[in-house]
Amino acid sequence: MNETNENFLEKLISKFQIVAEFVEGHAWVKGHINDTYIVTCQQGGSPIRYILQRINHDVFHQPAVVMQNVKATTDHLRKKIAEESSVDLTRRTMTLVPTRGGAPYYQDIKGNFWRTYVFIERVESSHVAENPNQAEQVGRAFGLFQKRLSDLPSEKIQETIPQFHNGALRFQALEQAINEDLHGRASKIQDEIDFCRKHKDIVHTFTSAINEGKLPVRITHNDTKIDNVLLDNESGEVMCIVDLDTVMPGLVHYDFGDMVRTLTSPADEDDRNLEKVTIRMEFFKALSNGYLSEAKSFLNETEKDYLAVSGKVITFQLGIRFLTDHLNGDLYFRAHRDEHNLDRARVQFKLVEKMIENEPAMKSLISSLS
Repeated sequence: MNETNENFLEKLISKFQIVAEFVEGHAWVKGHINDTYIVTCQQGGSPIRYILQRINHDVFHQPAVVMQNVKATTDHLRKKIAEESSVDLTRRTMTLVPTRGGAPYYQDIKGNFWRTYVFIERVESSHVAENPNQAEQVGRAFGLFQKRLSDLPSEKIQETIPQFHNGALRFQALEQAINEDLHGRASKIQDEIDFCRKHKDIVHTFTSAINEGKLPVRITHNDTKIDNVLLDNESGEVMCIVDLDTVMPGLVHYDFGDMVRTLTSPADEDDRNLEKVTIRMEFFKALSNGYLSEAKSFLNETEKDYLAVSGKVITFQLGIRFLTDHLNGDLYFRAHRDEHNLDRARVQFKLVEKMIENEPAMKSLISSLS
């Protein structure tokens, strides 16, 4: 049956605790992983919109665990936000709609997992940070997100993508890809291979501090791009953090590091003009100021000390993943042109170089703010 068929969507939405009449449903083009639909229902003469999603179990192999995490996260966030203020509560956190049986997801006869959220109205998002103020808003939003979850016991949230940020394993996978050289590409990228081997120690940056218990495991978002921050249409105020599928136990540095990677350079992730790759320190300052305005109250001193190098670690790891995928024949990251993943890797490595150059200034700035 065609999943875009309105009759199919009406039957699906009826599985959830929605006391309203189905009006229409259509596919939503935002997002690249899950199948997403917008469903409009009518209650008391007023339209109410919902997001209906099929979880992509090719990416998330344990959809039930993902949804347990989402429920625990949204329940905790709702409680914390309500303690602060009940104003706009349904717009300030994602509202998961349970099935008629009370479960956080519905599984159809084909084994697909479906979930429903209340659609958040009168908000907008952006794909890039166009000015430092936007970077500060994103930093503050994710700092507040982490702060609200800082007292949620990490054992209540399970790891859904095992070893996602294990840099040592990523480097081992790269060396294996080089040795196997399945597509005869290794000899053409010796400069990039040499760069990885020269900077191998970066992947071990957090290891000793973790082993010594100086960096605590917290609940982190793990996809801290600007697209996942919703801003109020009128005030520009941060309303909500979305896309909670990758919420897992981890280090706060995973989130902060990816914000540094995605917000401070004006270059596209796959830009062929490496001259555009740089660190905009005014964006880094704004991001750090926003983040620490919320996060410094719960971070320990060692966590603060490692913030300035977290961008380098996360960016290097992603560059390794791109380069490994290029060697393996572009199996994981979708390639839209020849050497697409190689271009992506080169941008990351150039950005790592810029972060190393600016590291003293970044450390000084973090120290002054924290």
